[in-house]
Amino acid sequence: MSQSNVHLLDLPTEILLNILRKLNNIDVLYSLLDINNGRLDIFAHEKTFTNILNFVRTDNIALIDRFWIYILPRINHNIKYFILEPVVMERILLATVYPNLTELELFNFEQQIASKYFTDESSLRSVFQQQITSLILVNNDKSARVGSLKEYTRNVYEHILNFFKNLTYLNIIGPYVMLCPGLSLCDLPSTTFYSSILTHLCIMLETFDDCLYLLDGRLKQLTTLNVTVYSIDSSSTIVHNTDMLPNLKCFSLKSYFQFQQYEQIPLLLRHRNRIIDGTCVQNDILVHIPQLHSLTFYVSSYIDIRDLSHDLSREHIQQTLINIGQQNAATIVNYLSMYTAECSIFSLPFAFDYLPCLGNIFPNIVFNYVTYLLVEDNDGFKHEFFVRIARSFPLLKYLRIFNIESQVLADMKLSSDHSQSYSMIEYPHLTSLDVSHGHQDYLEQFLNETKAYVPCLTELKALYPHLKIVTNNFTREETRRNCAKVKQLIFFEQLDNVQDYYHYFPSL
Repeated sequence: MSQSNVHLLDLPTEILLNILRKLNNIDVLYSLLDINNGRLDIFAHEKTFTNILNFVRTDNIALIDRFWIYILPRINHNIKYFILEPVVMERILLATVYPNLTELELFNFEQQIASKYFTDESSLRSVFQQQITSLILVNNDKSARVGSLKEYTRNVYEHILNFFKNLTYLNIIGPYVMLCPGLSLCDLPSTTFYSSILTHLCIMLETFDDCLYLLDGRLKQLTTLNVTVYSIDSSSTIVHNTDMLPNLKCFSLKSYFQFQQYEQIPLLLRHRNRIIDGTCVQNDILVHIPQLHSLTFYVSSYIDIRDLSHDLSREHIQQTLINIGQQNAATIVNYLSMYTAECSIFSLPFAFDYLPCLGNIFPNIVFNYVTYLLVEDNDGFKHEFFVRIARSFPLLKYLRIFNIESQVLADMKLSSDHSQSYSMIEYPHLTSLDVSHGHQDYLEQFLNETKAYVPCLTELKALYPHLKIVTNNFTREETRRNCAKVKQLIFFEQLDNVQDYYHYFPSL
C-alpha cells in the first residue's frame, strides 16, 4: 500500500486557518510573511492575526528587527491594538504609520515612562494625543517607593488625562494586588483628574474620599467606574456631591482590607446596616434602585459571635437570598476563631479575581476568575482541602495560607512518611505562595513533589526555620523540583548567612 505525503499547504483553507489561529500572532506573522508563498501571505494578512499584536516578553532581537523593517509596514492598516513593554515601545510605534491604531496596553509602566514619553517633546506625541482612545497600564510602581501620592497623582494620573486628548477608556492596574500607588485627590483642586470625554475608568484609590471625589462631576461622561479602595476607615467627614454622574451604568467598588466604618458606604448606596444576608441587600440596596437590571456582588462581614442572639446559620442566610430573587447566589460562613466568624455572600458566577478569606467549608463551585486567594480557618487544612482548591480555582496565581494548626488526615498528622498514599495536586498557574503565617505542614504540602506540582512558582514567602526543616537543611530531593524556579525568596527573619540555601534555589 502506497503512503501519501500530506503537507501543511495541502490542507483545506478552513482547517489551515483553524490551526494558525491557535498559534501566537507574532509567530504566525514572523513565519509566514515574505516566504514567497501567496496563499500563506494572504492568511498572514487576515485581521485575526494583525488586529492585535502582543510584543510582551519578546526578547528576540532578530524578530523585533524583522517586524520593524519588513512586517509592520506591510500590515500597518490592519493594526488596531498594541500590547507592549517600554523597552520596545518607541521602536514599534515609530516603525510606520498606523492609521487605525486606537488601543494601547503597556506593561511594566513606571513614572519615568510618563515623564519621558507623555510629553509634547516626545517622538510619540502624535500617536498618543491624536489616536489612542483606549489605554491600559500595568503599573509597576510601588506605593512605598514613590514618595508623595499627591505628587504622583499630579505627575502621572492627572497628566495622562491631560496629555491623551482623545482618551475615553483608562484602566490602570498593578501586577499584584494592593501594590501600585492609589489615586489621591484629597486637598487637590476639583479640576484635578478632569475629563469631559472619559467613559470608562478602572483605577486604585487611596481612600474612600477619593472615590467620592470621582463622583463629584469631574468625569461627567463616565458610564463605567471600577475602583479598588485601599483605605475606607481613614475617610473624612467631608460632605461630597455624588449626584453628578447621570450616565453611570456600571459601578464596582472593591476593598481588600477589613474596615469598621461601614456607614461610609451609604454615601454611595444609601444604607446604614451591615450587609449580611439577602434581607439587607433588599432593604439597603435594591429598594433604592428599582430600575437596576442586575446586581453583581461580593460582601464579607466579620462577626463577633458572642454578640449574636441566635446561631449563625448558612442555610438561613442562603434562604434570605432566595427570598429576594437571588437564586444565583451563595453563602460561606467561616469560623476564624472561637469568637470570630466571617460571613460572605456573593452572586454567581463569582465575578471577582480576589477572594480574601476561604475556610475548610465552601460551596462546590468553580471560581473561574479568581487569581488571588487567602485561605484561613480555625481548624487545620487536610490534603483533600487542597485537592478541592486546585479544582475550584483553575487560574490561581497567588495563594496565602493563614493557619497555625497542623495538617491532619483522619486525626493523624500528614507527614512525609504518608505522602505516597495521597494524590499529587497540580497548580499550573501558581506563581506566588505565602506560608509565612502557616504551619510548616503547608510548606511541606506544596514543596514536596509527591504531594504537589507547582511548575510556575517564582515567589515564596516562608519562615526560614520551617524551610530548613521541610527541605532537610536544603538537601532533600523530594522538595528540590518545586524550588527550582523560585526567583524571589522572602523571609521575615534577619539571616546571618544566606549562602546555605542559594544552591538549592538555582533561579535566585
